Amino acid sequence: MQVTLQQAGKVFGREIVFRGLDHVFAPGSRTVVLGPNGSGKSTLLQVVAGAITPSTGRVEHLLHGSVVDPDQVYRHVSIAAPYLGLYEDLSLSETVETHQRFKPLRMGLGVRDLARIAYLDQALDKPVRNFSSGMKQRLKLALAILSDTSLLLLDEPASNLDAEAVNWYQRLLDDHLDARTLLVCSNRQPAEHDRCDRELDIAHWKG
Repeated sequence: MQVTLQQAGKVFGREIVFRGLDHVFAPGSRTVVLGPNGSGKSTLLQVVAGAITPSTGRVEHLLHGSVVDPDQVYRHVSIAAPYLGLYEDLSLSETVETHQRFKPLRMGLGVRDLARIAYLDQALDKPVRNFSSGMKQRLKLALAILSDTSLLLLDEPASNLDAEAVNWYQRLLDDHLDARTLLVCSNRQPAEHDRCDRELDIAHWKG
């Protein structure tokens, strides 16, 4: 998927999060969005995802050369972020089954496959509310990376992961990135974005 931002900006009240942003995320590109906490990285990611509308300018999504209807963009996007919660009352099995109603998994993977890949196969019937923070983060990343989507958005993916789990995340990304367009938001932790070959620093478009 290609995402084009034309003079895009976002304002909350009197706060200018970013403005005048012209950028093309080319199909298959791998871009890290850099900036400290509170700099607007997450807001930009949500604009790219089509989840929020820019205050100024426009955002356009192209898939195989055709414009994607804004109401249908979500079908082609998967995202993992600290601020996106899980359905805490559901079990792991129920969580994955619910997710699949909106976004199928890649390569015909199923509930047990995802659980095995995320090292959660002993927690299939366990409520998500009883997961540790690391287990929840592995589940979020597995749901995003293993979804059959063309645009993959990861916001601080190493959050709540120990060194072994960070290595797991990197291997999972290597195995399932293929030709998908990738954006990673990071506060400059190399382990989060060392698969990226392009860089966008949000500070260049601050007010």
